[in-house]
Amino acid sequence: MAKTSRFFEIIQILRAADTPVMAKEIARELEVSKRTIYRDIATLQAMRTPIHGEAGVGYIIRGGYDLPPINFDQEEAEAITVGLSMVARTGDTDLLKAAKRAARKLHDAAPAVDHLLTSSWGVQPSDAVNMKALRLAIREEQKLDIRYRAKTGVDSTRIVLPLALIFYFDNVLLVAWCELRRAFRHFRIDRMTSCRATGDTFVGEGKALREEWDATQRSSTVET
Repeated sequence: MAKTSRFFEIIQILRAADTPVMAKEIARELEVSKRTIYRDIATLQAMRTPIHGEAGVGYIIRGGYDLPPINFDQEEAEAITVGLSMVARTGDTDLLKAAKRAARKLHDAAPAVDHLLTSSWGVQPSDAVNMKALRLAIREEQKLDIRYRAKTGVDSTRIVLPLALIFYFDNVLLVAWCELRRAFRHFRIDRMTSCRATGDTFVGEGKALREEWDATQRSSTVET
């Protein structure tokens, strides 16, 4: 997480708290060291952010401290709230942490939406696939070496170009160009027994491949 993003998150955590928050609690939430939090708070205080407290005691922020406003109408707030809540159903724990950070940023900007509830039941996290690394591979256009177990129980090893993730209520599919089949394929995350970056990339090809895949979806069903 970038330093400026951490600053924002620290402020949001303190604004949401009713009692002093220990540095170790903030560090655990943001997945950094206590030393990093101490430095960040010192920097924020030097920037005249009204944070009070000290190491071993906890920190609070003066009431009424405001960040630049973001305004949403009622339906926009409802849509965002439901969408963020349903991230819990993807089974992607790092994505859920990001959703919680986003929810904190939206808390003061959105009208009351406590009348909307969503179920957290959905995909179970995969022990074989690191979802955060998988999303990074898609963004950075890194080729993946996956071991995949088909519905028939047959295992195969594939080199794929990951293009997108499709989240269903009970599963997640990886959309990829499969070098073995020389075609687009959908791979269920729960059938992957391993997944790692090969070190090779396809930088500059991802957007065109996604557009081509999208065209195939409009005209036919892609086989798994």
